Amino acid sequence: MFMKLGQIMLYVDNQDESVKFWTEILGFSVLAEDNNGNGMRWIEVASSKDAGTSIVLHNKKFVAEMEPDMNLGTPSLMFFTEDIEQLRSDLLSHNITVGEIVNMPTGKVFNFADYEENYFAVMQKG
Repeated sequence: MFMKLGQIMLYVDNQDESVKFWTEILGFSVLAEDNNGNGMRWIEVASSKDAGTSIVLHNKKFVAEMEPDMNLGTPSLMFFTEDIEQLRSDLLSHNITVGEIVNMPTGKVFNFADYEENYFAVMQKG
């Protein structure tokens, strides 16, 4: 039986730049970092230590060489916020690509892109 979603694997071209994006721009924290010494490095980030779900940043090229049949596409992630207008404004102030706020039946939503043009969404339920 599944208990919860623990980690989301995100395959990126530049792990160091991705860590900067998730920590310096989005305010996530690095929970763990490991390197097996053979090129396999991963960095676990989360919005807080008790978030329940974290994102693990993997080197896309290394994983592709190790597992050629693995789907390395960007997962479709939806984050939640309590103040969507402020969050959007904060991202714009860091020159992050963001979409317009759209009113959906479940709440307000906009998308944003990381430094590698991977797009994610954020919602304020309401």
